[in-house]
Amino acid sequence: MNDAPSAAAVSQGNGGPSTAFRLVGVTKRFGAMIANEDINLDLRRGEILALLGENGAGKTTLMNILFGHYVADEGEVLVAGTDGELETLEPGSPHAALAAGIGMVHQHFTLAENLTGMENIVLGTEPVLSFRRTRQGARRKVEAQMKASGLTVDLDARVSRLSVGEKQRVEILKALYRDARVLVLDEPTAVLTPQESEGLFETLRALAASGLAVVFISHKLGEVLSVSDRIAVLRHGRMAGEIATGDAGRRQIAEMMVGHEIPASRRTERAAGEPVIGLTGVSVTGDGGRNSLAPTTLAVRSGEIVGIAGVSGNGQAALAALLAGLISPSAGSMHLFGEPVRRHDPNHFARMGVARIPEDRHHDGIVGAMSVAENVAIEELRDAGFQRWGFLRFNAIRDRAEAAIRDYDVRCQGPHAPARLLSGGNMQKLILARVLDREPRLVLANQPSRGLDVGAQTEVHRRLLAARENGAGILLISEDLDELLTLSDRVAVIAGGKLSEARPTESLDRGMLGMMMAGHREDDAA
Repeated sequence: MNDAPSAAAVSQGNGGPSTAFRLVGVTKRFGAMIANEDINLDLRRGEILALLGENGAGKTTLMNILFGHYVADEGEVLVAGTDGELETLEPGSPHAALAAGIGMVHQHFTLAENLTGMENIVLGTEPVLSFRRTRQGARRKVEAQMKASGLTVDLDARVSRLSVGEKQRVEILKALYRDARVLVLDEPTAVLTPQESEGLFETLRALAASGLAVVFISHKLGEVLSVSDRIAVLRHGRMAGEIATGDAGRRQIAEMMVGHEIPASRRTERAAGEPVIGLTGVSVTGDGGRNSLAPTTLAVRSGEIVGIAGVSGNGQAALAALLAGLISPSAGSMHLFGEPVRRHDPNHFARMGVARIPEDRHHDGIVGAMSVAENVAIEELRDAGFQRWGFLRFNAIRDRAEAAIRDYDVRCQGPHAPARLLSGGNMQKLILARVLDREPRLVLANQPSRGLDVGAQTEVHRRLLAARENGAGILLISEDLDELLTLSDRVAVIAGGKLSEARPTESLDRGMLGMMMAGHREDDAA
């Protein structure tokens, strides 16, 4: 399965694998909601453990208890000291967790962009006015760790100038510099190219071989099967089961996560219709790759899905904003449903039949302080069905929300529940219900399944394919190559604000797409 030795290869003198940490009967409640219930879990030195579960299953809560952000209502956390003996970890203290050798790399990096890589690594570990000799010693230690782990990065470059993959290496080096014996990685490949992901996996195998214990949280089952030694699955806050990776398969893991069989999403062949959106030489002038777009020509036809592959920050934001009516092009022409676009306004686009599934569902997709019902109706409040003579028809809004909750299986406490209380997967279902039930002609799906569990991903894919069958044109922006290759009729790659020609999916492979995502020309990638 992988080249690293198994956990059993790293052992104590008694011949048994040494335990890095142990959770005993951990329970955590938030009011009436039970986030974790009687969790027992061991992690051994030299082992890579994949921690899986649906959105809201309790994975993040459990790791936050381990790292000291939360205090368990019941149970305890035991961590091995430098002598290998298990000791009770002081609850609710990140400082105690760090001192005990627990490091955590969050999905969203916590680096100071204006400081160098070296300054970020040592930040908080030494006095501001430390002697130069001390800093030289710190640099020697980091360089030794880089050599041992294979985590190469320019320590003197400002973090703002580093690639996403290099920033992640800085985060891991920061944890290793603090002598971490346990490393928790939360969705570590969410913003990496396939090549960068494989480089990370090689690093993790090397670190595990040296005795580091790793917890790997991911929704990508292929990665889990590639890099882990053992898999633990949470469901509804309880431990659903554990299995050795060598004995596991995708279908088995998925069923453990959701408790039932998950049907596969399949794209069927169909003829595409007329273009619903067309860009000709369109460019956007911004303040960098994320907000800039080089002259671009692109067409999406009715009844087809066009995928856009690329690492985050390469111009996807500008392209999505254009198609949502949020910004105007700096140059070029844009046609929507066969007519030239003269009014770039999101409300106007929505009324014409453009549906938007935004990249950030928390910030742009819902209003957390509003209810589920209000979020479902928010784009239709001016329609006759929801208002009369300027007054809202609350019964109609409630009925619409109840239908959305039922048809899209939005798990909540009812139409009047605050939307901020929904899990990520249920927020996404709420957005899908709002935009797809209006039978749109063009769907802008920007990272529609990012951070979702396999069950929620399947539901998102099923809904997008149903919209395609109903004749909608769909622009799918995603960093997940499996998602793109499964759903898309054609795929283009965006890198450095430049968009390649969209080619039929059958003519592409993961390796070629990964090279193009990294900035290589199409001919060189081929």
